[in-house]
Amino acid sequence: MVKITFVEHDGQKHVIEAEPGQSVMQAAKSNDVPGILADCGGQCACCTCHVVVEPSCMPEVGGPNEVEEALMQVSIEMEETSRLSCQIQVSESMDGLIVRIPEEQLG
Repeated sequence: MVKITFVEHDGQKHVIEAEPGQSVMQAAKSNDVPGILADCGGQCACCTCHVVVEPSCMPEVGGPNEVEEALMQVSIEMEETSRLSCQIQVSESMDGLIVRIPEEQLG
């Protein structure tokens, strides 16, 4: 299992365990992490699973593909390490991953 920490804008943390091979979004939904709405069900068709990856974790996570980046550019206020959690596949090397949930998703 891989530990992932989701941090809300107020600093509240949700530490969950994820299975390698599932998406970060699936892991969040399975563990009732607030703010990960995933309205499109992980089809990279919305930005309701937007997270901001801790910069030190980016080498393991990697950057967005062209479709993901284009969608984020027209839908949200991106940060340098923004990703859609539905597009991040959990791997063993991501153990300790930290992502921040943008305030606008926590409503």
